[in-house]
Amino acid sequence: MKKDVYILSGFLGSGKTTLLKELLQSLKDHNKKPAVLLNELGSVSIDSDAVDDDTALRELLDGCICCTISEKLESQLQELLMNEEFDVLVIETTGAAHPVEVVDSILSPLFADRFDFRGIVTVVDGLQWRNRGDFSPAVLHLMREQIRHAQYIVANKMDLLSEMEQGTFSYELQQINPSAKVFLTNYSQVSMEDILSLKAHKRSVSHNQASIGDHLTLQAVVYTFKGKVNGEAFEDWVKNQPDTIYRMKGYVPLQGRRYPTLFQYSYGMPLFMPGEMNYPTNFVIIGEKLHKEEIKQSLQKIDLMM
Repeated sequence: MKKDVYILSGFLGSGKTTLLKELLQSLKDHNKKPAVLLNELGSVSIDSDAVDDDTALRELLDGCICCTISEKLESQLQELLMNEEFDVLVIETTGAAHPVEVVDSILSPLFADRFDFRGIVTVVDGLQWRNRGDFSPAVLHLMREQIRHAQYIVANKMDLLSEMEQGTFSYELQQINPSAKVFLTNYSQVSMEDILSLKAHKRSVSHNQASIGDHLTLQAVVYTFKGKVNGEAFEDWVKNQPDTIYRMKGYVPLQGRRYPTLFQYSYGMPLFMPGEMNYPTNFVIIGEKLHKEEIKQSLQKIDLMM
């Protein structure tokens, strides 16, 4: 059975760890066994005390999950899958992590079929946002990206803002990400029921709502090839994909090759590397505005054993 994965995102000091404690308790109350992966930029873990001894915990120190230590992340996830019993994985990222890079890092083709990416919960500090002019353009861009890719936004520390500032804050968050649920709160107190019901924003209330939800949030599609794939057909398939796909990676079993070929694609640039052993033929696609079933059906057409 696949393990659900939630990502807690948000800039430094926004309140992610407080939310983590609430989420872990709620999972236990629902008879779900959680595991936690904490990522810290420093060499010492500050937040590990937030995790009880009965919860499987792994820590990634001295770097950001999405750049300098992505290989360590892969080994930690594999070790978790092999040695721990859990139902749900909660990943608390550093404040410097970009959401797209984090999803890319956690969905390695080696075990992508073992995880079900449920969504990103971003915590935004109201006071930081009000004073965002004090930050550099790079930091402000990161904060906007963390907001834009979230399924659920926790607008935190509202007691530090006036009613008018709270209204402006909420409006600005919805302008950046119209499809996310936004909750104004203090001490990261939000409905855990809502968070645990996240499913990459799939809604079934009406056709229009479902379209909005499916099209505007960060999604991951995992497809496992069953047989051999024609190289030219695969290259044509890649060329026909929309520019809302940010990443593709996986091991593609191409015709005429003994081992599956490692394929990587990042913002329009494809790369093929000859494989050296029989890796799992999982193929991961990450982007926005993705029609998941259409993508899977199009891959089935070039999967010659299907």
